[in-house]
Amino acid sequence: AAPPLPPDAAFPYPLRVPGEEGLYGVAEVSGALALTAKAVQHELLPGRPARLLAYELEHQGKVLRNPVLRVRTGARLRAKFWNALGEPSIIHWHGLKVDSNNDGHPHYAVAAGATYDYQFLVANRAATYWYHAHPHGATGRQIYLGLAGLLIVEDEEELALRKALDLGFGATDIPLVLQDLRLDSGGQPIFAPDATERFHGHFGGEVVVNLTPRPHLDVETRLYRFRVLNASNARLYRLAFRRGTRLLDYHVIGTDGGLLDRPRAVEEAFVSPGERLDLLLDLRAARPGDEVVVASLPFDAMHLETGGGAGHGAQHAASAPVLPDGAELALLKLRVARRIAYDRPLPQTLSRLEPVAESTASPRLVALDQAGRMTWRINAATYEQAATPIAVRRGSVEHWDLRNIAPSMPHPVHLHGFPFRVLAREASPAQQRRLAVDQNGLAASDLGWKDTVLVWPGETVRIAVDFTHPFPGDQVYLVHCHNLEHEDGGMMLNVRVAG
Repeated sequence: AAPPLPPDAAFPYPLRVPGEEGLYGVAEVSGALALTAKAVQHELLPGRPARLLAYELEHQGKVLRNPVLRVRTGARLRAKFWNALGEPSIIHWHGLKVDSNNDGHPHYAVAAGATYDYQFLVANRAATYWYHAHPHGATGRQIYLGLAGLLIVEDEEELALRKALDLGFGATDIPLVLQDLRLDSGGQPIFAPDATERFHGHFGGEVVVNLTPRPHLDVETRLYRFRVLNASNARLYRLAFRRGTRLLDYHVIGTDGGLLDRPRAVEEAFVSPGERLDLLLDLRAARPGDEVVVASLPFDAMHLETGGGAGHGAQHAASAPVLPDGAELALLKLRVARRIAYDRPLPQTLSRLEPVAESTASPRLVALDQAGRMTWRINAATYEQAATPIAVRRGSVEHWDLRNIAPSMPHPVHLHGFPFRVLAREASPAQQRRLAVDQNGLAASDLGWKDTVLVWPGETVRIAVDFTHPFPGDQVYLVHCHNLEHEDGGMMLNVRVAG
């Protein structure tokens, strides 16, 4: 065995990874689950218990918090949600193809002390999905304080990849949940956005990975898979792996809705709130003692909503410093602990992707704009629970033009219930254009199946959505910005799929 690595003052804490119990404990889904949303104590900083929220599950005699739920495609998921909070809440199964009764629409939020029963067939292909709170007006606070977990769907293609690369979940196949938090001197998370922050988004002063501040992970000389989820309220990340001053190539192998057809080599990728990236990092050429920093490179955050530039979020909450949006960030240090023999080749084929569905209708415009200077809208409207301003026919295929109208800021747009494909980006800023891997302006992070896509100021992103589903009657879903302060402020519309 290799000798233990010395302490690192800059990255002092071991990364929390999924295990058999506790935070991110893994639950193989079989039978009925009982998920309780409740207040908990959790040490973000050693010796300083913080008041957080979590989903708790008793599973096979162990207590799991924000459990990683693993389930096979085609299985039936049954879960009872018990709201042990002092306010309404509901669980949204982000990215899953379910009927509107099971989607976690805020219309179905249950009061404190009440329960809600979920039962649905997992029809999605293998991917890293997630579940999180979704009560209207309180989504941002509840997710920020901890109400979010991972849902890993597996199928034959996924199992074949794991076998080919000798990947073990929690050891060499590792989720990285990114959140920026604002902590006071006692290690307590602060969430009290003022009107300006509700307009720009809530930004923190400390990025935690798997609720671990300044983490490190000891690794070997082999391929590692990282499943990245941006669970931040508003912050974008420009994700890179850096050894010294040099950026390392890595491969994007999947996005929100699962594996790509083949790996795509990149040096960087944007990941916005709600999005996931499935990555492979090749450390076979590394030597023991080498260090690789998982970083967010600096970028122009394009806060043009009030005629300003990058950096909004830095001026608020003097009691807890805030990292400017677009700032350079060191997220996680990978420390090469030992050399091993590993000869598994990177697969050149990962999955078979269905072709993009054709539409015979003109694209539907979905305009992202603002009223005055403090209210974000979609198609000049804000959320009303009883209104269904977007209506589509079951079985139809539509192309939507998501157009971010200046003056604006980046908006990650999420559609409930239906995965989509990104067709093209137009009028993209230079920092996005330089990542294009095809003639339509798409980056590697745009490929495959998606449920959330980033739209920059002045940009138009065209997506294709197939509204085919097996559920009887009308179904009502949502389209909204996944900047959670924007969503809570009403940048969200009902989408009625007429049966």
